[in-house]
Amino acid sequence: MNSIKKSIPPVLVVIGIIVLIHFFVINISEALELAVNKLPDYGVLAFFYVSETVLGLIPPELFIAWAGETSTPILNLSLIAVLSYLGGFTSYWIGRRALRIPSLHNYLEVKMAKQLVMARKWGGLLIAVGALLPLPFSIASLVAGMLRYPLKSWMLIGLLRFMRFALYGAAIFSFI
Repeated sequence: MNSIKKSIPPVLVVIGIIVLIHFFVINISEALELAVNKLPDYGVLAFFYVSETVLGLIPPELFIAWAGETSTPILNLSLIAVLSYLGGFTSYWIGRRALRIPSLHNYLEVKMAKQLVMARKWGGLLIAVGALLPLPFSIASLVAGMLRYPLKSWMLIGLLRFMRFALYGAAIFSFI
């Protein structure tokens, strides 16, 4: 719960930056319209997958709003939800493979042993928070992979990502 409280200020900062960009740089609706008219859908989707795999720093809400402006909003919303899930899955496997680096493995297993026990215990909550809230899902997935969180459990909890996209899509589509 303390982690969630600590995550609220950065989320508010990102929202504040988006609002400032909207009012002082470029109208978000105009930017989305430009993106829809100039970029092919597959280019936007590929960029989104890379973003969701690497660190997920570009808010998915922007892509949800983009999907709402396309000619097939439900299809594109579904595609970005699938790509977000697959990006998290890719991050999970990157985390698993990162443990093959001896120095990283040693650091986690020896120097972080006490924290590792707690992280493994609460790993499902970490994944659920990353899947549902405006926090980078790829980072939660990367950590889950590094903690060797069970893949089947990650896959099941990660499905919450679809619920997030459905809820955010409904909210954003009604707003646009």
